[in-house]
Amino acid sequence: MRVAIVTAGRFHVCDLARELDAHGHDVALYSLVPPWRTRRFGLPARCNRWLGPYLAPVYAACRAARRAGAGAVVNRILYAAVGRVAARAVERCDVLIGMSQMSGAAMRAAQRRFGARAVLERGSRHIASQREILAGIPCRGRATLVPDWAVARELAEYEIADVISVPSRHVERSFVERGVAAHKLFRNPYGVDLDMFPATAAPPPDAPPTVIMVGEWSLRKGCDVLANAWRQLVPGGVRLVHVGRVGDAPLPDEPGFAHRGSVEQHALTACYAGAHVFALASREEGLALVQVQALASGLPVVATDYTGAADLQEYLDDPGAITVVPVNDAGALAQALQAQLSAPRSPQRLRDLLRSGRQRLSWREYGARYDAMLRAA
Repeated sequence: MRVAIVTAGRFHVCDLARELDAHGHDVALYSLVPPWRTRRFGLPARCNRWLGPYLAPVYAACRAARRAGAGAVVNRILYAAVGRVAARAVERCDVLIGMSQMSGAAMRAAQRRFGARAVLERGSRHIASQREILAGIPCRGRATLVPDWAVARELAEYEIADVISVPSRHVERSFVERGVAAHKLFRNPYGVDLDMFPATAAPPPDAPPTVIMVGEWSLRKGCDVLANAWRQLVPGGVRLVHVGRVGDAPLPDEPGFAHRGSVEQHALTACYAGAHVFALASREEGLALVQVQALASGLPVVATDYTGAADLQEYLDDPGAITVVPVNDAGALAQALQAQLSAPRSPQRLRDLLRSGRQRLSWREYGARYDAMLRAA
């Protein structure tokens, strides 16, 4: 089957392209990710259709705008340009898979010219639900709001798409609640690079109990709620470690909190190895990949019901290694973190929570589920 994939950046579709190629599909990835980077992700050079030479002036202008503080308009310009160029460049295909907000023109072109099926990749909730949630965050500015142009593009793409691929049940429900037919939705939880995130050894017995959060420190990710939950645990000597960039939420300044900036993905396993529990208090997130990384590394997870964590429980021999709490509830989050920190764990050299379910959380299995969906149509 000839499969075209359209994206601006890597996201998860570079992994998808690699896996569909391994399943025997003729894959063409149209993106701004250059061939020397996609090779690092295991994608054969024959699959790369780099759009960089066509979009170099636009990309340079967008980078300059972001540095100048005009980041709010960058995605609008860049995504539109990617869509228009991909629509002209796309070769004959049976299926076109496109990331949301940037693929409407390419999907229309593939449907019109080749009779292709259009699959839209949407990693977050229905745009109307996402906008409603983010608008309700007690924020200091408009950084978390969904702009009108994004809503208009997404709604148009939902109509164009033959299939909308989503990563979790709560995302799936948000589409059904807004009138999208259930048969149009394909739910497929993301995978993880198991070689990059092996089971880790537990911290030394005398190490202080440590909670880790990886990702942007922001209001969307509920970091204000996480900080309040952690403060309830401070009398017990619990540390909180953050790895990632700082967004629109203030960092705690109390002793016991440690901030580390963004690190390369391959360096994250050492961060996970130094912690006892992973926490994610996001107010809106389809299925956070860092949860899968943490589980693969052997950390139990405490996360809200809007992170996709509940979908990961079926992959565990011990579903209790994941605790799901209501969003915006610092008290419930604190109780769940304390329970996970206090839970007895069987003594073993490596923390392997996934055991028999390990392969089911791989990118290989993610690709296999996608392949089955494409072939079943």
